[in-house]
Amino acid sequence: MTDQEELSRYVDIWWQAVNDFTRLLEQVPAEQWSTPTDLAGWDVRAVAAHIAHLEAILAGAPEETVEVGEPDHVTGLMGLYTEQGVVARRSCAPDEIIDEIRSAATARHTALLADPPTDGSAKPDRIFGGIGWDWRRLLRNRPLDVWMHEQDIRRAVGLPGDLDTPAAQHTADYLAESLGVVLAKRAGAPTGTTAVLEVTGSEPAAYVVDDRGRGERLPEPPAEPTVRLRMDRETFIVLAGGRRTPPEDAIDIDGDRSLGRRLLDQLAITP
Repeated sequence: MTDQEELSRYVDIWWQAVNDFTRLLEQVPAEQWSTPTDLAGWDVRAVAAHIAHLEAILAGAPEETVEVGEPDHVTGLMGLYTEQGVVARRSCAPDEIIDEIRSAATARHTALLADPPTDGSAKPDRIFGGIGWDWRRLLRNRPLDVWMHEQDIRRAVGLPGDLDTPAAQHTADYLAESLGVVLAKRAGAPTGTTAVLEVTGSEPAAYVVDDRGRGERLPEPPAEPTVRLRMDRETFIVLAGGRRTPPEDAIDIDGDRSLGRRLLDQLAITP
């Protein structure tokens, strides 16, 4: 697959994720936009405003600078940056936020189709927050961000769904790649330790701690790994996303249960 084909696939997944996200927002009654989500300090409106903010910046809107104060849930410079988009839209009606997402995403989608990026390692002309991502990382992360936040809203308002879309598959597979870092660095497993993560709907992800103390992906899962974790997609997403603790019976641990618990405790890898 060429870089252009890979990047084009990410654009297609993001575009569908945006449409799914806005269709969901249209189903949420105005009185439920103040419903808290799993994200500390953010209700449904804040989550929608966050997506509107980043998509608008990527589409060419000017950066926003508003006073956010010192809310307890904001940590780090990126948190302060994203909070500006939330605060700036605090008085916006739901339809205004939905329209902004659609307008910005449509403009950006049109531009990406007219002049598609061809080098994944090149830097985009426009990116939010001054982060130094290349095209591959930017376009790979946008479907993840949009779909994860769609699920935040679905859990908050009791409208489950879209767990088997291309964006759902993309996000689960992408997050599963963190298992190597969690195994070798966060859990501190010794050289030769193997771990397999089986998430419903995805191919198993298998890693071993190599001689350099790094988590190396294995081409095939070992028959008897040191530990094997099994769970459905939603359970994995709330864990890897640091959203909430799933029920004990939602996860199967085979092998070294102590290591398995350490992996689960360290699995949250999104900010």
